[in-house]
Amino acid sequence: MGEATFAPNDPLVSDVPVITRNITIVSGQNLKRGAVLGNITASDKYNLSASAAADGSQTPALVLATDCDASAGDVVAAAYASGAFDSTKLILGAGHTAATVEAAFRKAGAPLYVRVLK
Repeated sequence: MGEATFAPNDPLVSDVPVITRNITIVSGQNLKRGAVLGNITASDKYNLSASAAADGSQTPALVLATDCDASAGDVVAAAYASGAFDSTKLILGAGHTAATVEAAFRKAGAPLYVRVLK
């Protein structure tokens, strides 16, 4: 049996299976691990989900697994498609809260969970 280690900056919590997949981050962004991403429907690229967007990215879909600098052009990066996350370690776009992100994940049936830790 493996040993668990404490990582205070790790956004992952719990024993929910972790699955990542490679996605394209649209240019013009410099995002940090834990950013909640939305899918731009027309291009199938991702950006920081903001609730006021009208291109599909207003709906939280994934969580960025690594820091990603796409300021100079599109970048392929890993994103969590399954896992449980400490709400204080997530980076939320304008208009989102931990509760709205969790609700979006539940509505989509995504195996992504937001935990409010005490």
